[in-house]
Amino acid sequence: MNTKSEKNTKSREASNGVEAPIYNSQGKKNGSVTLPESVFGVVWNDSLMHQVVVGMQANARPTVAHTKMRGDVRGGGKKPWAQKGTGRARHGSSRSPIWRGGGVTHGPRSDKNYSHVLPKKMRAKALFMALSRKFKDGEIMFVDSFGLNEPKTAAAKKSLLMLSKVSGFEKLASKKKNAALVAFAEPTVASQKSFRNLGNVATIAMRNLNPVAVLKSTYLVIENPEAAIAIVGSRVSKKMNSKLEPKT
Repeated sequence: MNTKSEKNTKSREASNGVEAPIYNSQGKKNGSVTLPESVFGVVWNDSLMHQVVVGMQANARPTVAHTKMRGDVRGGGKKPWAQKGTGRARHGSSRSPIWRGGGVTHGPRSDKNYSHVLPKKMRAKALFMALSRKFKDGEIMFVDSFGLNEPKTAAAKKSLLMLSKVSGFEKLASKKKNAALVAFAEPTVASQKSFRNLGNVATIAMRNLNPVAVLKSTYLVIENPEAAIAIVGSRVSKKMNSKLEPKT
């Protein structure tokens, strides 16, 4: 039977993180990185993730469609005909919604606000949950460097083909859409342009990483993992960190 001190020791060891292999651009192992439990070991919460994903998609929704109401349409100020005596139905404006050329009732308006309020802690936790799920499913790969000093699509494609030889990452060579999301700690023009022409691969700066982008792609490839994890880890507040640490 485990004592309380033994349980605390085990929980502390678990909170220290887990080791993950680092690969070079040729698909060969080139060391390892320790992943913090506060980022890659967060329990999944369906309700929170749904709220954040729906909120982020709503905030990115463009309000382009716009229709004119009867007050926006030009003309219609004069009463078409007398109220009585004509035998016709009474009308007060030729720009009524039931008239041809009149305003639109209940149509889309560009001034409608679809935005949702998403607290910073909620967005951060949703990102950590997405990263934790991806890592648990074996869909995150850490690469030391792609070595792209100049824009070369062929070099980027070759690197992905070599990395696809790693067990569990065969679909990196797939031509299907959203095959991979490549995240850079320090994105350069050369690296972004090299992957830009690959239709099944998207790139993102680590500081802009979000749960929608992570869940949208099959794989997440992170370059320069030490710096990248430090950037993501900076989103963990002290209060959130204290909740994740085991109680003594």
